[in-house]
Amino acid sequence: MTRLKQGGWAGLWGAAFVASLSPLSVQLGFAVMAIGFIGMAHGASDLEVVRRERRLPFLMAYGLVIVLCLFWWHDNSALALPGFLLASAIHFALEDAPRGHLIERLARGIGMITIPATLHLNAFSTILYQAGLTTAIPDSVAAGIALTGGICAAGLIVTGILRHDISLMTGMLALLLLPPFVGFSMGFLILHALPQTRLRRDQLGCRSYNSYLYTTWPILTVAILLAAATAVMMHPADRAGTQSLFAALAALAIPHMLITPWFEPRQPI
Repeated sequence: MTRLKQGGWAGLWGAAFVASLSPLSVQLGFAVMAIGFIGMAHGASDLEVVRRERRLPFLMAYGLVIVLCLFWWHDNSALALPGFLLASAIHFALEDAPRGHLIERLARGIGMITIPATLHLNAFSTILYQAGLTTAIPDSVAAGIALTGGICAAGLIVTGILRHDISLMTGMLALLLLPPFVGFSMGFLILHALPQTRLRRDQLGCRSYNSYLYTTWPILTVAILLAAATAVMMHPADRAGTQSLFAALAALAIPHMLITPWFEPRQPI
């Protein structure tokens, strides 16, 4: 099992390295695979953690938010994009270090969004514009985002060194050094998606990841199909495929962030 895990990580890092040296379209494809297929697994268990008698209202609320997100993104992506990024930052801050100091939690949440801009500001700005912003980010705002990301990265790397926390250091370096699509994908997996998947696996009493995937595969399949349908629907008006990716992520992530906590039993994990 250890060799299998090491082989999986070696393959993932190898793919990230190749994508980092490739055109933006290849980096986008890497993000789709890493976030959409590997990272999506932790949200696929949302229905399983809800008590059976509450599943119908949960599904209704979940579906309603998905529809509202898609309409919002289609109608006003320039407003939907900042809203999605803000919600994501709050979500990461709340979940990635639940027992951490407030400053660390803020740095983790804000840093996941801003650190990719620190050393790759032009690419970061291009991605946000392609994702739905109607105008380019003003230079002063872009510089502020990059500076904020640099401060968060420096603080969290030092924290990782002091704690001997390899995952924190590795995730921060990935966010900082790799191009935005690739760096965020790796940081997201290392710092958020895979730890949350492990917690969900334990919460559901699954002895292995294969057992976890067997339990959640119907929802995971529906999520992948929904993401693909969103990409197809938005493709005619899309710019480089980036807007489709962000719209699909928002449609699946926002209900995971907003609806699931209200239905999930309050219990220590």
